[in-house]
Amino acid sequence: MYFRCLIVLVLIASQIPVAFSQQSESPTDTTLLKSLKQYPRKNTLPVRRPVIFPETVRLPEPEMLELSINYWRNWTSFGVNVNQASFSENWGGGGVNSLALGGQYTFKTDYTKGDKNFVSDLILQYGKLKNKDQLSRKTADRIFWDNKVALKLSKSWYFFGSINFESQFDRGFSFSKNAQGNEIRTLLSRFMAPGYLTESVGFEYKPVKYFFVRIGTGTARQTFMIDTNLYKTNPKNFGVEPGENFRNELAFQIVGAIDKDIAVNLNLKSRYTMFANYEKLKSIDNRLDLTLTARVNKLINVSLAGIVLYDDDTANEIQASQALSLGLIYKFPR
Repeated sequence: MYFRCLIVLVLIASQIPVAFSQQSESPTDTTLLKSLKQYPRKNTLPVRRPVIFPETVRLPEPEMLELSINYWRNWTSFGVNVNQASFSENWGGGGVNSLALGGQYTFKTDYTKGDKNFVSDLILQYGKLKNKDQLSRKTADRIFWDNKVALKLSKSWYFFGSINFESQFDRGFSFSKNAQGNEIRTLLSRFMAPGYLTESVGFEYKPVKYFFVRIGTGTARQTFMIDTNLYKTNPKNFGVEPGENFRNELAFQIVGAIDKDIAVNLNLKSRYTMFANYEKLKSIDNRLDLTLTARVNKLINVSLAGIVLYDDDTANEIQASQALSLGLIYKFPR
């Protein structure tokens, strides 16, 4: 009897794992286990969102904070150009030893507050060239200072008043040779001979920062000649009566300018001036200055500059000049 009971217990124990394995292999239970493993049950407890109550904070007055606004913006640049060439005495291709040196300084300041604007632009240029066995010559010589005050009338129109001064540093000559073949020079101009002072009032159209057109309906220009004997070598005498040192003109003037980066590291700067004397409208003075500057790196620039001028008080035909230079330039702020 005891032996039979032991056999029954063994058989029952051997059937228990089989039953559990059959239950685990059922599709319903397998899916449920997998879902429990892969996608744990989310927390069903409610989450309370924070409630934000914005409040207005009153800041102290600017005077109490000791804050100040600087309405001035300044730009300054220095530039130096050097060109040198030398040849040995037996150089088969021919050539002449030469040395050229040029410098430029520019300064611009801008003050803008509300509808009021003031701009001052200063340009100083001077360059000299010396070839062997020749007299030295100028390659650049200019003093230019322009000042403008404007009051905004609308989005793109301003009422302005301006004063402009222009002259040169050094004497200017024309060169020729005498009967013996020696080089001689004839004086044409010098500092404040001529010197120009121009006052103008009118309206300015400025749709964008890099472009403007001034229409000076009331413009006066004074021409100064401190050398009253210059007419002996320059008969035109820049429109001033021989022996006199002053001339005043009333005119209508248009000035247009653009200063824009037209590509990466490439800047275009141009200024056009038309001056129409009310006494002789048939003869209108025109001047176009154009400068294209390519920036090689932070210190080296390549520039191509040109000037086209018609002024019958200087010459009866159109005058032109062109200069290509490679040099060092430093600007700040950088």
